[in-house]
Amino acid sequence: MKLRMSRQTFPFFATVAVCLLLYLIAGFAFPGFFSPRVFINFLSDNAFLGITAVGLTFVILSGGIDLSVGAVIGCSSILIASLVQKTHLGPVPAIAAVLFLGTLLGAGMGSLIHCFNLPPFLVTLSGLFFCRGIGLVISTESIAIADPLYVTLSSLALPLGGGLMLPLPAIIFLAVLAIAIHVSLHTPFGRHACAIGGNEQSALLMGLPVGGTKVGIYALSGFCSSLAGVVYTIYTSSGNAIAATSLELDAIAAVVVGGTLLSGGVGYVAGTLVGVLIFGIIQTAITFQGTLSSWWTKIAVGVLLLVFILLQRLIQKKGT
Repeated sequence: MKLRMSRQTFPFFATVAVCLLLYLIAGFAFPGFFSPRVFINFLSDNAFLGITAVGLTFVILSGGIDLSVGAVIGCSSILIASLVQKTHLGPVPAIAAVLFLGTLLGAGMGSLIHCFNLPPFLVTLSGLFFCRGIGLVISTESIAIADPLYVTLSSLALPLGGGLMLPLPAIIFLAVLAIAIHVSLHTPFGRHACAIGGNEQSALLMGLPVGGTKVGIYALSGFCSSLAGVVYTIYTSSGNAIAATSLELDAIAAVVVGGTLLSGGVGYVAGTLVGVLIFGIIQTAITFQGTLSSWWTKIAVGVLLLVFILLQRLIQKKGT
């Protein structure tokens, strides 16, 4: 699908330009930054953020919001660790159970939002408190996962040649991204999500399945968040109920910086990848610099987020 420069696509191209500019600046400032190994780390270190942001892209594209995603990651990770280490359930059924429960939670929140016309902000905020509380009830401390299969998964990587390896978390992230791009561009579900975000009343008048699509969108977000929790356990070989605290804000920022309008109706899943890469570039540049606190990442992303929101507002005004 060709992307032509227009009011809808300009935020996406602006994001790509900012990402390339930041990458070039950091690359020339720090020796070794252009290394392929560093680029692979952008993907593996931010895999669970990226997977979460992919699911959240569909939510924001439809004009909604999901604040529960970070808590779902923490709850999913501690639940898997507890099932595997304390109840001695195999990793495969434990992961399957977590993915099912995450999807079910998302579908439940989507049903409440649609059937009772409740604000997504409040419904998903309740989901945040619920999941974080359940996770802390399971365990207030981190649980290490020593299962042999998990040890294998943690070390699993795809050889790329030249001594480079693509870790499993990055592989899962890229697979989810590829599927999501196809769904958003080439399926009725993706088109319906855009239509609902553009104008829900018009979508209803057109006979589109607004209710089913809304429930499906939040179910997808719940699935992606729980999958991100699985990836977190693979990445860290542990589960932690307080993992991914405030990650929902990072995910929203990645989606918006990636060119998806907060008002819904316009956006690209590929843009979310670029937003996640911007996070990775800023974090890695701060690490290379050495003297700056990691909190500068939040400051830099906050500035970028404000700039992109203002840019989106200007574009919307010009279009009216």
